[in-house]
Amino acid sequence: MNMIAQKSPIASKLPQVGTTIFTTMSKLAQENNAINLSQGFPDFSCSDKLIELVNHYMKSGFNQYPPMQGVMPLRERISEMVEGLYNTSYNPDTEITITAGATQAIYTAISALVKEDDEVIVFEPAYDCYTPAIIMNGATPVYAQLNQPDFSINWNSVKKLISHRTKMIIINSPHNPSGTVLTAKDMQELTQLTNNTDIIILSDEVYEHICFTKEPHQSVARYKNLIDRSVLVSSFGKTVHTTGWKIGYVCAPASLMTEFRKVHQYLVFSVNHPMQLAIADFMKDTTNYLEVKNFYKQKRDYFIKLIKGSKFTYELSTGTYFQLLKYDNISNEKDVDFAIRLTKEHKLASIPLSVFYHENVDNKLLRFCFAKKDETLERAAEVLCKL
Repeated sequence: MNMIAQKSPIASKLPQVGTTIFTTMSKLAQENNAINLSQGFPDFSCSDKLIELVNHYMKSGFNQYPPMQGVMPLRERISEMVEGLYNTSYNPDTEITITAGATQAIYTAISALVKEDDEVIVFEPAYDCYTPAIIMNGATPVYAQLNQPDFSINWNSVKKLISHRTKMIIINSPHNPSGTVLTAKDMQELTQLTNNTDIIILSDEVYEHICFTKEPHQSVARYKNLIDRSVLVSSFGKTVHTTGWKIGYVCAPASLMTEFRKVHQYLVFSVNHPMQLAIADFMKDTTNYLEVKNFYKQKRDYFIKLIKGSKFTYELSTGTYFQLLKYDNISNEKDVDFAIRLTKEHKLASIPLSVFYHENVDNKLLRFCFAKKDETLERAAEVLCKL
């Protein structure tokens, strides 16, 4: 009898990576019939008008490949939007590309611009797609911890992390998971730090329209000394309440965009055609993105009002649709254990913050998504107030 030789196990490129915490907690919420304030998606519908527009373009025959760079009407709309918000003009032909969501955009940018043995500075807590993309491309993540409890940046510490191998700095504002925003002073510090260097800024701005501070959102597009070295990543999913559509975009100077598109064309080639055209039409009405911050500010304020009687403490979210709650007055459990118990025993799912650190720093904080119907927030608050 011939014996089949046993193959050697595959050497994983990401040996430390398993299923994301978002998938894990959402699955746990489903299994326990829990209120899901973990993963960041709305439980309410998007605009009926937007659905009608998608339907219109599907019925009109726009169901085959769009251009690799994205449809021109949407790229033109993004150019107009960015210029109106940040007084910066990106050429829709050579400096804007439509992507299959922001995660693909971030991976593509890192793949295109970061080489083996480069270093990339990452601020922690960090959204979980940054580090795997860096490692997959043979580079080294260099971690800078944000200050507690306000999640501000110690720029003197960052300066010490810069070396001849530093190729990129990833910033994220409004910041997921902390719900904080970078200030104009932060952007000035970043400008000074990177002046006369070849360091690229990868700026994750998917929550750009959900900023609650008096100071407007501090996009890299506002800063002339940053624009030429920056890749701006954003997404329509957060803005028009369609996270499942996975349509994002990138703005960058032509020199960087040329390299970005070389990878993009082989990673996804192109993005959903009728949805691109629908969003292009929908965004003609500027209120569809300018009023989003007011909508979510009301959600945040309502959620905070509902939990006033609880034992949780907090720093008020200044951006995104997430609110951190500190539970040290309730339990000494590790945040992952407490989040799991909260889901199983009290039927409320959240995200523990330690998973956003490479060394699992535990500050007894849970992240809650308030992009929910009022009745969902009311049910969640009832649970929180009983703990």
